[in-house]
This record gives sequence, C-alpha cells and structure tokens, in this order.
Amino acid sequence: MTPALPDILPVVPFRHPARGAASVPGSKSLTNRAMLMAALCDGPVTLKGALLSEDTEIMAEALRRLGFEVSEDEARCEIRVGGLGGRIPATDAELFTGLAGTAARFLTALCASASRGTFVVDGVPQMRKRPMRGLIEALRALGADIRCRGEEGFLPIEIRASGLRGGRVPIDARESSQMLSALLMVSPLARSPVTPEPEGGVRMPFVQMTLRQMGQFGLKGVGAGDGSLTVGPGAYRSPGTYAVEPDASAASYFAALPLAVGGSIALPGLRPASDSLQGDIGFLDVLSSCGAQVEGGTEGITVSAETSGAAAGVDRDFSGFSDTFLTLAALSPLLRGPTRIRGIAHTRKQETDRVAGMAAELRRLGQEVVETEDSLEVHPRPLKTGQVVDTHGDHRFAMSLAILGSRDVGGDGAPWLSIANPACCAKTFPGFFDVLGHLRAGSSPS
Repeated sequence: MTPALPDILPVVPFRHPARGAASVPGSKSLTNRAMLMAALCDGPVTLKGALLSEDTEIMAEALRRLGFEVSEDEARCEIRVGGLGGRIPATDAELFTGLAGTAARFLTALCASASRGTFVVDGVPQMRKRPMRGLIEALRALGADIRCRGEEGFLPIEIRASGLRGGRVPIDARESSQMLSALLMVSPLARSPVTPEPEGGVRMPFVQMTLRQMGQFGLKGVGAGDGSLTVGPGAYRSPGTYAVEPDASAASYFAALPLAVGGSIALPGLRPASDSLQGDIGFLDVLSSCGAQVEGGTEGITVSAETSGAAAGVDRDFSGFSDTFLTLAALSPLLRGPTRIRGIAHTRKQETDRVAGMAAELRRLGQEVVETEDSLEVHPRPLKTGQVVDTHGDHRFAMSLAILGSRDVGGDGAPWLSIANPACCAKTFPGFFDVLGHLRAGSSPS
C-alpha cells in the first residue's frame, strides 16, 4: 500500500491557482473505531468508504489474530468484519500495534474485556513512549489484570483477561482522549454499568464522536441523562453496512491549499460541522478566520482564496482539533502577521514531538518561531529555499509541508522545498502525493 516515492521528494509548485476536487480517504479515527465496534456486533458489518492504510491494516490484522474474520477490498474502499456478538474467539494472542495509538489503546481495552485469555500488546519503540497509563489504571480498577513488561504505564503489556466488573472509575485521559474512548467502547461488555470519571479535563470532540458512533452501532441510552458518561451492559447491533465519513484531518491539507496557491478546491463528501462526527472539521473555521471562503452543501465543502493579498495570521486554540495544527503551522510563513497556535502540549507525545518538530522545520525555512510547552508562535520571514525538511517519521509533517512547498516562491515553477521520507504518508493517506499531483496538473490552463 505504500506508494513508490523517493527518499527525498522535491515538491513541484503550482504555477496557477488550484482548481478541481480532492477526494480524501475515509477517517482513520472513524474506521478504527468502526472496526472494533463491528467485531463486537451481532453479525457481519461492511464498512464503506473506509480508510485502508498502515494504521487500519494494523487494526485489521490484530482483529484477525483475535479470531475475527476481516477482509479488505482496497479498490472499493471497503472492510468487512465478522461480528461475534461480544465474544472474542482467541484465548492467546500477541498483537503488534506499530505506531498506531488508536490500535494500541482500543485493543488493550478490547483484550481486557475478554472473558478469558492471555494477550500481549506491543508496538515499535516510539509507541512504547506514548501514554497508556490512564487507560491501564482505569481497566485495573475495573478488575483487569494488566502487567507492564517494561516501564510502568507503557507498552509492552500482558493482559490476563477475566472480564470487567463495572462501576465508577477515575481515568486520566489528559494526554490522549483515545484512552477514554477505548474504555467507553468496551464498557457495554462489563458486568454492570461503567461510569468513567475523567480527571483533570479531557479533549471532548473525539469522545463525543465515539459516543455518537456507538449509537450508530445500536447502543442505546449511553449516559445517565445527568451529564455523566455512564454506559450500561448492552449489545452492539450490526447495521449491515456503515458509511465512513471522509477524513477531516486529511482534508485539512487540501482545504488549506487555496490559501497557499489561490483558487478553489472542492472536497466531495466532507460534511459541515453541524452534520459531522469529526471535531477536526473545526479547522475550516480557522481557514475562514485567515480569509478563505468556505462553502458547504449536500455534496461536500468548497474552499476558495485569493493570493493577491496575503491572508491574515490568527491566534487560535487547537486543543479540540489538534491533528490539524501542523497544517496551519506550515501555512503560517505565507500569512500576514504572526500566527499563534495554542492548546497543543499533548501533541508532544504523539508520533513524534510535533511542537518541537514543527518549530525546528520552520526555523530551517528561515522563520522566527517562539515555542512554549503548549504553543507555537510564528512570525513570517522570507522563506529560505533549497531546503530538505525532515518529516520526523510523521505523516502529518509530510503532508502539511507539501502544501507550503506548493507555493511558487521563486516565480519560476522550480521546486524550492524537498521532503525527506515522504512515504510516511502511508500511515493514514497512501495516495496523498498522487492527489496533490493530479490537482497541480488539473490547475494548468488547457
């Protein structure tokens, strides 16, 4: 699934304003959640418009190791999961989660909810540094026997399953809301209602997405009506087919493209905030603040912008849609005045330290950057050309910086920015550079 890309890829700028449609794959967050819920359903589920990428393949392979039937049709963007009504067939399995945080956290919760079995969950060295403690401690409080084989609170772990008893349980999900989502998704399998009590605050958009998706898979009465997150024992019901929304995080790159090169880009199927499960759709409001025109309809979203005058820098809190902050950061050298991005401290513990990494790449490109634990402030300076930017092995660096590189800085159409390890996009968007290339070709006058 990884595209054939060179180790270092020069980004060819757009010579003309962008025009056309950018079809983005299904949401990674929704696809991996849907696969887990489908496995717990009372029958097979076909996910349509699903993402097929490294992260979702990791999830699919782990479910197969747990005894579920999972098949993928890449041409049709479909994944079929054979639900077994809450039963986990395997009683002994070793699961490899790579660098996929969703898979690591969701599978840990799933294995802990099994009625019996011994399961080992591990990942690559960087995944062993990503936070798991809040979820591990919450599952232990519900009766799970989880043993950390290395540092306490991190992978690798061994789970000796005997089911979950239920009850009120504190959970620290400040470092990743995925830990709370994981607990919520397996709570219907517990012997009595589970009421997670988040400690110290949690970023709620992804949690709300999880709860709404659980409802789409037949879970009724989630919550006690008093604002709590109570989930009682229940059964997931197969909808037969389930349509996965286009990925709002992936769409952010192409939505930002008109601010870099001018023109208009359509994003088919992307839903407005009022109709979307995804909190990352809030990035469109940031683009509006920068001066882009965002129009929504039944067929999708269209973003347009002029480049005759520089768009404006903004000061925004990204805590609710932090997967998109790199998109704005990469665009910031092209904006008028400083751009301040807040609410991003937790992204230091994702695929890489995203705050420090983006600060380093922007400085490499000649920008003045003020970095704090929780923010980046970028003061635009003339871009330094002829640079190879580092992706830090992180797909979102590659895609966001490619949008910056699409600006014809030299006015001659010559590449001025190159990207190291562009193939890391395969984690969530294997065809990203193909889509960008098609848009560039289609924007040239015929």
